[in-house]
Amino acid sequence: MAEYPELGRAIEESVRKCCTNKEVGVAFSGGMDSGLLAALASKYARSVTCYTCGTDDAFDIAAGKELAEKLGLPWVQCRISEENIESTIREMIIASKVSDPFTITYDLQLFTVCREAKEPVILSGQGSDELLNGTNSIVTDDDAEYERLREWGMERLMKVSVPCETTIARYYKKKLFYPYLDQAVIDAVDALDADLIRPKTVDERKAVLRQTATELGFPVISNRVKKASQYGSNTTELIRKMARKKGVRYNRYISNIYESLGLRNANRLRDAAVDVRMDPILLYDADQILEKEGLTHSEALTALYKKMLKEGNLDFLNE
Repeated sequence: MAEYPELGRAIEESVRKCCTNKEVGVAFSGGMDSGLLAALASKYARSVTCYTCGTDDAFDIAAGKELAEKLGLPWVQCRISEENIESTIREMIIASKVSDPFTITYDLQLFTVCREAKEPVILSGQGSDELLNGTNSIVTDDDAEYERLREWGMERLMKVSVPCETTIARYYKKKLFYPYLDQAVIDAVDALDADLIRPKTVDERKAVLRQTATELGFPVISNRVKKASQYGSNTTELIRKMARKKGVRYNRYISNIYESLGLRNANRLRDAAVDVRMDPILLYDADQILEKEGLTHSEALTALYKKMLKEGNLDFLNE
């Protein structure tokens, strides 16, 4: 008897709705999340192709090719390398208008899939980690920290990653679907006992989804090992290497590419560039106010500095 029949039905139905009789590409890391989507899509779609981003020696490339072969599905490498990483970042910035280095690194894999896929429909496994606690950091004994990490993960996904990715998909005239973020799937997860979802150890992460994959008839997928996409693809390592070659920090390397496109005025001699690390969720929320007020981040920061100089302190921040 199935342990999680409602979750299994919800995931399969969410895939069926967006794939039936369509040509489908899957952003495919070779892990369980994307593997299950590809396997289910092959039951309903006219065709399914798996696309994996990474360097030639990347973990995801080996894993993606292996799993695609086991599933009997065509597989394509979206190759990144020292020769093309800078041009790829440049193209991604043009497509997304995103400047945050972490977001660029995190979503570059999906970008390469949308750019190279021939299919009009793309499936993404985003949301599985956030719903079912798939990240290493979520394993903690502290209840408050656990809840904070879960809330932050989902908020960042919905406010930062999904808007970036959907903008990229539109740029390449693709329809991007997130089956794990289907409301029926979310409701099925919410209906489960919270203790079943919360992992006590790293090895227990997403145990519910592993069992569900087996119950859906895909045990070959249930024990797949996966790295975070920016590491499994070697994206982070590659950008760090290029930054070292340029003699700059990681964030500055990406900022220089952004500025080279004329999207920021920090290179004007009369201006001084200030690199600011900011929580992307805070940045998203601030953007909504700045857009309404017709202000840029530079103008807002300048106003803050002027007030600080006028007051001679930062006491006004506590008012």
